[in-house]
Amino acid sequence: MQSSAEQQQLWKITLGELDEKLGVRVLEESAERVVATMPVEGNRQSLGLLHGGAMLALGEAVGSWGAVIHASSMGKVAVGVDVNATHHKSSRDGEVTATSTAIHLGRSLTTHEVIITHNGTGDRLCTLRITNFIK
Repeated sequence: MQSSAEQQQLWKITLGELDEKLGVRVLEESAERVVATMPVEGNRQSLGLLHGGAMLALGEAVGSWGAVIHASSMGKVAVGVDVNATHHKSSRDGEVTATSTAIHLGRSLTTHEVIITHNGTGDRLCTLRITNFIK
């Protein structure tokens, strides 16, 4: 006999228009962990550095996707209510990876920590925390 969580079909990540424009590629997806990459090229600001807003968009996406996957196990959806980020470094080239890890998966709220690193150097570029409301 299946549990109610197993009876609910888990939501599968579908890229939105912005994700596609940013060049996001999803490598791993679950409520507990989402991993995605994004190229630096095409996502630079006017000084030639990776745009902080592009990192925020990537980080918010992977954190929210984890929340939506969790919410779908209960037949619900999730919407972001808070995101904060610290930019540690930037990059001019290559590719970055965002890894979202669940901190809390509740019935009404989820919280994920997202770490964005540079694939070539391994440097941590950005740390985010996102909270989503489940409805």
